[in-house]
Amino acid sequence: MSGAALPGQPAPPQFDQIMGHPKPLWMLFMSEFWERFAFYGIRWALVLYIVAQFYGGDASGQQPAGLVYGSYLALVYAGAIFGGLVADKFIGYQRSILIGAVFMAAGLFMISLPNQDIFKLGLATIIVGNGLFKPIISTMVGKLYAQDDQRRDSGFTIFYMGINLGAMIAPLLTQYLARKIFGSDTLPAYKVVFIAAGIGMLISLVWFWAGRGQLKGIGEPPAGGESFSRVLTVAVGALVVIPVVYFLLAMGAEKLQMVLTAMFIGLAAMLFIEGLKNGAVARDKVIAMLIIFAFNILFWMFFEQAGSSFTFLADQIVNRDIFSGALQELVYRMSGEQVFPTAWFQSVNSVAIIVLAPVIAWIWVKLGSWNPSIPRKFGLGLLFNGLAFLLLMLALSSMVDPQTLKIPFWTLFAVYWIQSIGELCLSPIGLSMVTKLAPVRLVGFGMGGWFLSTGIGNNLSGIFAGHVSGEGGMTTASALSGYTFGFYALVGSGVVLFLIAPLIQKLMHGVK
Repeated sequence: MSGAALPGQPAPPQFDQIMGHPKPLWMLFMSEFWERFAFYGIRWALVLYIVAQFYGGDASGQQPAGLVYGSYLALVYAGAIFGGLVADKFIGYQRSILIGAVFMAAGLFMISLPNQDIFKLGLATIIVGNGLFKPIISTMVGKLYAQDDQRRDSGFTIFYMGINLGAMIAPLLTQYLARKIFGSDTLPAYKVVFIAAGIGMLISLVWFWAGRGQLKGIGEPPAGGESFSRVLTVAVGALVVIPVVYFLLAMGAEKLQMVLTAMFIGLAAMLFIEGLKNGAVARDKVIAMLIIFAFNILFWMFFEQAGSSFTFLADQIVNRDIFSGALQELVYRMSGEQVFPTAWFQSVNSVAIIVLAPVIAWIWVKLGSWNPSIPRKFGLGLLFNGLAFLLLMLALSSMVDPQTLKIPFWTLFAVYWIQSIGELCLSPIGLSMVTKLAPVRLVGFGMGGWFLSTGIGNNLSGIFAGHVSGEGGMTTASALSGYTFGFYALVGSGVVLFLIAPLIQKLMHGVK
């Protein structure tokens, strides 16, 4: 048994257990693995491709590349709101995942075409597909467990490892294909990166299609929504939405921020009204969840420099010449480069998550009654993220080699590990938190709110990355100035969250 349900929650079906968790968790694990392979397979290449393809490799393209990247990620997560609503009310979770996978695969193949308009249209297609896929599969993990099941947080942590296994392998493989097989260090075949990611998305589609019977009815269409006409309506609606998303991408990050803020206010109002309808306890839980969302924005604003300003930092200011002899030859055979490839930095976070996730999960269990509350775990996430920026401050101010004008390799490598500890304190706990605090009828919509707050943080990350690079490209001085601001913003918000944690915990009415 997955455990008894709380009042108002349907009891989950009886599942066979594998390694102490419901069997469908592992099917969802692998479906998400391949989807994240597709998503992260292009992450390292996007800003580099934009600069190389559309700005002729000039450093002045770094700022607009960072803005496009931030806006793309923001809309990826903002689209989760509508995906959650469509799945909750219209076609069910399973069909939403399948339709989303088709659109994501199509978009990934589109961006392989070297045309700026088609590139942005492909990004828009990925965004629409991701909105129908990403929040829904996370919500389904929560539905495998009863609300009071003690394995719930551990289940989400295992699922989070699936995300990071895909994210770890994708940059290594796509970088190898782009530089060693189909291109070179000076002329990477970026289109191969995007095609490989599209193939990964098709594997995710087939995997979920074949394994969805394990779910025993979880995620099937709502009553009255079984007809195929609803699927067709959603597919046509998604096609209509793609040009709208294209327009939002084209409007620029600053204007997009206004749109995202308005969306967040509307979502917060809808969740709050639903909470009011369900009584004071449900209302308070919604308030607690929305406060956490606000701090989540700050976390991702600085964490998501990994795909933008950190990429330019690694490419230009970090000393990646760390190999020699046989090891250098091995790296060259693996990547086509004789230095540590910029793309490989995108896998460092995932390796850290895979190594540290079971350790952190074990720590939470062993702490017992000393286990930090959800707000304090979020506070720890912000503080660790801040410590990563402190290390960058020290490196850029006192560790710059006077001859090469570069900082030591180990500093950026360590930054990813420190950030990963913060991520593990926050992200998997946040997914589980939403399934516990959101109103029963709008859990998918609440998960969309989680991803919208992440999306707002990502759009701000693009704006921030643009300031770090400046109009002429990144310098040691511009990076130091930007990352110093990041340190103070993260540590300050982490301290505030620790101070108000008891109030938030009171609003959560016993949810842990």
